[in-house]
This record gives sequence, C-alpha cells and structure tokens, in this order.
Amino acid sequence: MIDARGMSCPIPVVMVQKEVKKNAPAELQVQVDSMVCVENITRYARLQGYEVSVAEGGGDYTLTLKK
Repeated sequence: MIDARGMSCPIPVVMVQKEVKKNAPAELQVQVDSMVCVENITRYARLQGYEVSVAEGGGDYTLTLKK
C-alpha cells in the first residue's frame, strides 16, 4: 500500500514507479486525494501492463493496480 495523500503530482507517480521497478508487484494499492493523481497514476500503470480500478471514499481515492 502506498499512501500518497497530501502529495501533488508528480510525486505519487514517482512513488508508484519506484515500487513497480523495485518489486514488480502483481497487485498494488495506492491512496491519493486528487483526481489529477488518479489520472496520472492510471495512465502510467496501464502503460506498465496493469489493470486499474478506482474506489472513492471521503474525498480520497484508492487505486488498485493488478497484473
């Protein structure tokens, strides 16, 4: 789980990039609080071959990336 709430892009995307390059997880969850971050992480994840689902709750978004 990556908690990137309170951070503005590109920091959350960089955090996801590091995790993907380091561990190549089959599944990864990312929490953000900005729709811009949701869009940017989704774009990056899809380029890396992940399927992305988004759940919204209380102003936060949880992205689940699955290979």
